[in-house]
Amino acid sequence: MLSAKGFQATWKYIELFKQGLICTLSLSALTVIFGFLLALVLALCRLSDIRPFRFLATDREGHLRPQGFLLSLSRLKPLDVLATVYVEVFRATPMLVQLFIIYHIVFHGVPLPKFKLFGFIRFDRFLPGVVALALNSGAYLSEIIRAGIQSIDGGQTEAARSLGLTQMQNMRFVVLPQAVKNILPAIANEFVTIIKESSICYTIGVQEIMYAVNAIKGATFSIGEPLIVSAAVYFCLTFPTSKIIAYFERRMSRGDKR
Repeated sequence: MLSAKGFQATWKYIELFKQGLICTLSLSALTVIFGFLLALVLALCRLSDIRPFRFLATDREGHLRPQGFLLSLSRLKPLDVLATVYVEVFRATPMLVQLFIIYHIVFHGVPLPKFKLFGFIRFDRFLPGVVALALNSGAYLSEIIRAGIQSIDGGQTEAARSLGLTQMQNMRFVVLPQAVKNILPAIANEFVTIIKESSICYTIGVQEIMYAVNAIKGATFSIGEPLIVSAAVYFCLTFPTSKIIAYFERRMSRGDKR
């Protein structure tokens, strides 16, 4: 049962919540940055038309081969296949499993530095948490970016090519700026999702908000009050962020309604 004494006891450890807040924001910010960069690469790989075995589509006389293995191999897009496998694996497996694999297997035996960020965040646990969150977020963000790129009218690409722009220049100066505008609200919403999902990192000892709850539980033998406080902290983080996102989304959509 919740009680005033329980909240008073929890308040004595408010510094742990402050530290958890800083750690959660740091986790979320780095995850969005690295996750977006990874997602951009994955999206471009999924949209790539690189077919290294294209030459197998024709025989020695230059005739198109009939349906068969060689013709299928000529249509293979390795980058698209690899990116698709990555996205499907990370979207089809639980975040907790991915986090444990990254921490207990990938980083097992890796001599990470033992220093503490901001004086209390253990880097050797913080880094695996960022990597796991970024790898997971990149899989979801890549689909958002891919959809944003595909939403751009193909006529603009044709116009860019008629002006002499290369495919890379077209993607950089024509397609991506418009795609980013379309997907910015979705990316911002992903940031809100990451703030909430970062709570899972307490399972590997990252000093975020839920780690503070667990520490207070061990000190006061009470769980209800710390959980209520943590829920309030998460709400104070995500609710204003959601409203700010909605505001900018309305501002960005004004020009589209003219």
